[in-house]
Amino acid sequence: MQRRRFLSLGASLGACALPASVLSTSLLPGAARAASSAAGVATPNPADGWRTFELTTQVDLPAGNGPANVWLPVAMTPSGAYQTALGAHWEAPGARADLRMVRGASGIGVPMLAVAWPGGAAQGARTVTLTNTFATRDRRVDLSQPPSANAAHEPPAVLRQYLQPTELQPTDGLVRETAEKITRGEKGDVDKARAIYQWIVENCRREGSVRGCGTGDVRYMLTTGDLAGKCADINALFTALARSVGIPARDAYGVRVATSRHGFNSLGKAGDVTRAQHCRAEFYAAGYGWVPVDPADVRKVVLEEVPGGLPLDDLRVRAARAMLFGQWEMNWVAFNHGADIPLPGAHGTHTSAVPFLMYPNGEVASARLDSLNPDTFRYRMHAREITI
Repeated sequence: MQRRRFLSLGASLGACALPASVLSTSLLPGAARAASSAAGVATPNPADGWRTFELTTQVDLPAGNGPANVWLPVAMTPSGAYQTALGAHWEAPGARADLRMVRGASGIGVPMLAVAWPGGAAQGARTVTLTNTFATRDRRVDLSQPPSANAAHEPPAVLRQYLQPTELQPTDGLVRETAEKITRGEKGDVDKARAIYQWIVENCRREGSVRGCGTGDVRYMLTTGDLAGKCADINALFTALARSVGIPARDAYGVRVATSRHGFNSLGKAGDVTRAQHCRAEFYAAGYGWVPVDPADVRKVVLEEVPGGLPLDDLRVRAARAMLFGQWEMNWVAFNHGADIPLPGAHGTHTSAVPFLMYPNGEVASARLDSLNPDTFRYRMHAREITI
């Protein structure tokens, strides 16, 4: 049986709820507009800075007679009015495929497509194709202005979720001691968060040999003093340090989908984005709402903007450093904010939760596939901008 589904994801992830309607239709631009309106989401208007993208993920598993599972991240509509999920459309011949909202650590919801092929008679190649369609627009919080009573508010229960420790991001011990030293003398959450951001830019470094985006093991980084890694390490450090001193903070796991319009060669990717995953971070400040940051991308500019790298005082690095405290260029899509994510239906020996869901995950005959090796796992991701 071939499953062809389309789902409008108009609900905010903060509410951890999916709309009940499931429409059996292909995701064409007109359908995207209709579904967005049906879900109560305003149609993104290019005149307001919105850009629409289509992200297609295709997984090809080998033939076999054992059971197989694949779990794919799905674009969300987060708080902040910078991204709208317009729909998810998939095909998975011979499989059961369901869009799930799975709760990870602290009850944070993570949308995913869970695909399962049953065991039994020999099967041919098993393929799933997922297409996410979404709109984004550049995001900026003007921190030069005083806090406003009209700024977006998050319910206290939501903010408490983003103060909790996770398996790899503790908020006590050395983490708290480090954050307290960094923020000593600072008044207010914005100034404390800025001090943490600047400390990370000054003291961390991007390490190109790290697989994927890293693991986000904050305790290891601080205990060993090895403050090297990639985005899931460096931005996880920001999140854990902020939480440890009472500032709600969260990682945002996603993938780049277009080249940078701000002049940074290293901060964008279009077309084949199979290896373009990127984790960002943000913190919450009363009177401003969620504030975007990305110290990891500052260190990416240092290492990769030009061959041989750049010094911290280079004008290009200084521009990125100023921009990425309070701004995100939205040539990137956010999947979720979750941590310690259980994979529904996993049967293998590694059935414990994954630290985050940013890559395709899968297993064949109860053996977990390497999500960081798309050549042996055999998956590809392609992004393109579309005009509505």
